[in-house]
Amino acid sequence: MEPIAIVSAKTSTTRPEVYKDGLDETAIATLEFPGGVFADIKTSYGENINYLNITCQKGEIKVEPYQAYAGVHATSPLGDINFPYQVPWQQAKQMDDDAMAIMNGKSMLVPGEEGLRDIRIVEAVHKAAASGQRVQL
Repeated sequence: MEPIAIVSAKTSTTRPEVYKDGLDETAIATLEFPGGVFADIKTSYGENINYLNITCQKGEIKVEPYQAYAGVHATSPLGDINFPYQVPWQQAKQMDDDAMAIMNGKSMLVPGEEGLRDIRIVEAVHKAAASGQRVQL
């Protein structure tokens, strides 16, 4: 699902000498999704954040590390979940796939429209942080 609103957001920088010219070191936000689903998120250049916790009606799903080339392990109320080894050099593979799609006149694995949707959300987080107001998407 795509979020329908940014309920609240805050950005901060603890090292302004490193993160200059409007670049935020850390962003925290609450996203609202259809059906009354909410996500509290935090991302940071300065902190090592590599986990995902999902609170459900029957308990919590915990994934840590959330992203790892050596595979991912999760615990849930239904038992452990193991995701096998992931694609090494994922970004290089995507760039290679993009180049091949262009050369062969085919669709890209991850089209630009996906990135545009992501940037729309990032911009809404910045707007909510600056205004202190909910931002409808």
